[in-house]
Amino acid sequence: MTRPAGTVVRVSGPLVQVEGLDRLSMLEIVAVGPDRISAQTVAIRGALATLQAYEYTGGLKVGDAAEATGSPLTGLLGPGMLGRAFDGLLRPLSSAPLWLEPDRAASADDPATLAREWSFVPDVTIGAAVTPGQVLGTVPESGSVEHRVLVPPGVSGVVTWLAEKGPVRALDAVARVGAIDIPLAESWPVRAPRPFRDRPLGTVPLHTGQRVLDLMYPLARGASAAVPGGFGTGKTMLLQQIAKWSDADVIVYVGCGERGNEMADVLDGLANLVDERTGGRLIDRTVIIANTSNMPMMAREASIYTGICIAEYYRDMGYDVVLIADSTSRWAEALREFANRNGDLPAEEGYPADLASALAAFYERAGRVTTLGGKIASVTVIGAVSPPGGDMTEPVTTDTQRFIRSLWLLDRDLAYSRHYPAVSWTGSFARDEEALGLWHAANGDPDWAQRRARAAALLAEADRLSDLAEIIGTNSLPAHERMVLLGGRLLRDGVLMQNALSANDGFCSAEKGAALLDLVLHVVDVCQQLVKRGIPATVIEQSDLRPVLRAREDTGPADAAAVGSLRADIVRRLEELS
Repeated sequence: MTRPAGTVVRVSGPLVQVEGLDRLSMLEIVAVGPDRISAQTVAIRGALATLQAYEYTGGLKVGDAAEATGSPLTGLLGPGMLGRAFDGLLRPLSSAPLWLEPDRAASADDPATLAREWSFVPDVTIGAAVTPGQVLGTVPESGSVEHRVLVPPGVSGVVTWLAEKGPVRALDAVARVGAIDIPLAESWPVRAPRPFRDRPLGTVPLHTGQRVLDLMYPLARGASAAVPGGFGTGKTMLLQQIAKWSDADVIVYVGCGERGNEMADVLDGLANLVDERTGGRLIDRTVIIANTSNMPMMAREASIYTGICIAEYYRDMGYDVVLIADSTSRWAEALREFANRNGDLPAEEGYPADLASALAAFYERAGRVTTLGGKIASVTVIGAVSPPGGDMTEPVTTDTQRFIRSLWLLDRDLAYSRHYPAVSWTGSFARDEEALGLWHAANGDPDWAQRRARAAALLAEADRLSDLAEIIGTNSLPAHERMVLLGGRLLRDGVLMQNALSANDGFCSAEKGAALLDLVLHVVDVCQQLVKRGIPATVIEQSDLRPVLRAREDTGPADAAAVGSLRADIVRRLEELS
């Protein structure tokens, strides 16, 4: 039965109010105006419904028709997403990366998209009993990651029909379980978390390839992290490095309200970077969701959910996924703007009162889980935070810290002194460090926790002595304290600093990172022993320790053995001072 059309009675930016839509549901999508602008229902008061429009409302006027679609914001999930860029409504972006422009005609139900054929390879037989999450077949040509066609949640039974090996389209059925046809692509409401079986015990690290993170503030697979920092502190560059080098199977990069040229750089960089796993392009296992500052404001709010929905889709296939959101502050600003237009009572700094709940609901969708198909997989969420004026006490930053496992705080002074990544060792934390230390101990590195603790103590003591030295002078400090200052400098510049543009230093393996940290700590121990023997601190400070600082650049990205050989040579020359 056809549902009656409603009428637009008010338009205020992305806020649209309509009357006359019977049986309208919360979060249902409504097509508004002659251009059928997508708008989501956010409030219903009698016959009056309030919508948030996901597209530009210019030209929309009172009296235009509004038609309910009967479904919430839904994404068509299937092969062909890897290696491509979409807007917040999962529409392809045309002419990327030269110009990021949402192609409104190329929506999920675009005939050209649906007509594309994919090679389906069945993995079960007719008569087999299947359960939710079980693999029905694969589509090997959908990217560098094998695309697995799964039995949808809530469907189980006997396979009564199965497509033969060969070409199929997105909406074509590939199998029939009982009386239910299962198409190649699956529609799913982006705001609804996808189900899983349980959360297994144990913690496994996510290796990012960035030493300051992996050595000092590690992140577990399925955990969440935030990267707060003011303008110019290197948030986007750090997130791009994680996207390029982390050991995840699939990357989902959400550009939420950022500048278009930055997203174009991300696309260009991923398209040109060789994937060490496959030998192809890194972008072939990456999905880009771009809703830049020149695109409709409320689509930013949807882009976060679209990204996490795609991440969960690949997680259910058994993959480890990293979702990068840059930045959640722009997402929160979209929530604030719409709440103000809707007349909601503002909370701190004008943000809606449910800001903390919205952040919690987003970050809690991260997790390492047992999928419905019995595989261990994960979604790791990393969100950038852009506090206005670098104010770390503003609501988005403070609320985010309540719901994450690792905080990578970017320091303006470090960035201005050209120390990158500018991760502060005084304001950052990792709540899973103890559990990850146990994992490292059980997997061949029993000294990981002790090494990290020594490095953290050295940095803290060096900072304390540096403040004291500014008052009384370095030469007034005892020799052993001067060695602490020397060790702090070697640790900062030789280990924690990393050149993203270097072929040798842009990525660092876990073994090389541990070797570099061992190198610095061993050199500090030798220097302390020398001053105990009576060697003047000035003699040690004036010795050539440049090889310690150059080790990260002079050795290969995974060449821990070369660092070990270099350590023996440096120690030998230091011993010659006595």
